[in-house]
Amino acid sequence: MKAFVTGSTGLLGNNLVRALLARGHEVVGLARDSAKSGRLLADTRARIVIGDMLRVDAFAAALDGCDAVFHTAAYFREAFGPNPDLHTLDEVNVRGTLALLDAADRARTKCFVHVGSGGVVGRKHDASPGDEQTPPSAVQESNAYLGSKLRTDAAIAAWTGNSALRVVEILPGWIWGPYDEAPTAAGKLLAEFAARRIPAIIDGGTSIVDARDVADAMIAAAELAADRERYIVGGRYLSMAELLAALEQVTTVRAPRFTIPHTVLLAYASCAQAWGKLFGGEVLVSPQAVRLMHAKIALDSGKAERDLGLRFRPLEETLRDAWTWQRAAR
Repeated sequence: MKAFVTGSTGLLGNNLVRALLARGHEVVGLARDSAKSGRLLADTRARIVIGDMLRVDAFAAALDGCDAVFHTAAYFREAFGPNPDLHTLDEVNVRGTLALLDAADRARTKCFVHVGSGGVVGRKHDASPGDEQTPPSAVQESNAYLGSKLRTDAAIAAWTGNSALRVVEILPGWIWGPYDEAPTAAGKLLAEFAARRIPAIIDGGTSIVDARDVADAMIAAAELAADRERYIVGGRYLSMAELLAALEQVTTVRAPRFTIPHTVLLAYASCAQAWGKLFGGEVLVSPQAVRLMHAKIALDSGKAERDLGLRFRPLEETLRDAWTWQRAAR
């Protein structure tokens, strides 16, 4: 097939482009920065189109002849900073997605695979991992980024097109892997850990998934999924203590043994965010991130495993490949 990939230079988008090309598909990738796309995708056969999700009409013609649109782009990292732009959050994540859906519909594209977030899935009442029908917790609903994803989900559910466009949603866990140049929070944590700047264990946990496994699920969804299906691609649940212990094995850097109390970390993060708002600069840990990690989001990927034939690679492989790429990219 001929595939159009938004966010092609991001962690997920880059791995998706490579997975599509490895299967013999033709790829058109959307990127905001030609220099960045040159660094990250020059070794591929992908054709790059420069544009962004705030002006979909400017690149919509590139969708002509495409069989599938894979939408990985989102306003994400900035939403966890001290001064998130709530207007841009909705302009990109909600209205940009709808504009892209309309453009794909006009281009008679066959399938639209949208990347949502496993962060909108809560735990079940018995505390077991959430599935595609499990509603979010209050903590998740109050998160600025996840709130935009929930609004996007509602907008997609209400959207009706004029063609036979199939719309499928993938809900990934916390994505790790190679080609994390930005870097995402995963890449930042890996770098901070390797530099011995993680002094204590956070009281929390989450579901971690390899970017390449998410890419595999997206391609399978384009080939197999019915219209309006949703698939959690969560990977494996880990406590932060387990994650840092796994990073110790991969990097040989000793993991901390002391767990910082949740209330203490939340107070620190709140002070750091206030400082960031006043004086600018990067905030390494935000109150939103602390609350999300403490929510201990665990995801049930059984549906994707059954319907899409998805299999998750070992955690050690994911962390090792992420670490190998990060060191080589320095």
